[in-house]
Amino acid sequence: MHPDSTSLPTRRRLLGGLALAATAAATGGCAFAIPPTLPRMDVLRLPGPCPASSTAASTLLVLLPGAYSRPPEFIEAGFVEALRAQRTAADVCIVDAHLGYYTDKSIVRRLRDEVVLPARAQGTRRIWLVGISLGGFGALGYAVRHGAEIDGVLALAPYLGPRRLMQEIAQAGGPAGWHAATPAPVPGGDDLDRELWHAFAARAAAPTLPPVHLGYGRDDRFADAHRVFADLLPAARVASTPGGHDWPAWSALWQDWLARGPLQPACAAA
Repeated sequence: MHPDSTSLPTRRRLLGGLALAATAAATGGCAFAIPPTLPRMDVLRLPGPCPASSTAASTLLVLLPGAYSRPPEFIEAGFVEALRAQRTAADVCIVDAHLGYYTDKSIVRRLRDEVVLPARAQGTRRIWLVGISLGGFGALGYAVRHGAEIDGVLALAPYLGPRRLMQEIAQAGGPAGWHAATPAPVPGGDDLDRELWHAFAARAAAPTLPPVHLGYGRDDRFADAHRVFADLLPAARVASTPGGHDWPAWSALWQDWLARGPLQPACAAA
């Protein structure tokens, strides 16, 4: 059963995604206090069902929450339960990558230094980033800057930049026209949203990106941006569902992706 949004605390339900955070960033104010960053991000680690000797035990799913969501919400919303019900052979780490790490522009670097590279050093062979809303933005940003280091991204209802950027793209006739008319941002700079759109709009850059899957609710307040972004991806990697910017839609998309996705369904012998 998909959790009803009323089963989650009101603050979490309102900001599983980024709408309020985007407003705060645009106005210089804040609707909620931005959580402080830590010397090391908190990570909730959940070992998968495979023994250490299994070849499938070296798959890691890195889950990234929305702006004001916390790692346990993935569990409350049934993400881990659905993963285990599919007998998917993967370990899980849920990163408390909250709004603070985006505000200080450190999110991609912190994910790389504290999560992805250490996992590779420990022998993890496959790493997928799964992000919701602001977490989806972070996952896509990682794919743009360090795509060779991960095996894929699932972005659920990702934040894709402020309204003014979406208006620029629309006024240019779409991503291709905007890409042709707009100078490329400095790689690794402060304009991750523009860097993201430039990378995906440049068809020639597609081979440098890992597989990216997109899911969104058709009534999501960001759905117009999602539809534009979907045109930059293979149709087989795009899914939509009834619902808005909330956990019931994200849970349905997650279960659909698990059922048809690229992950190994069971443990394999070494």
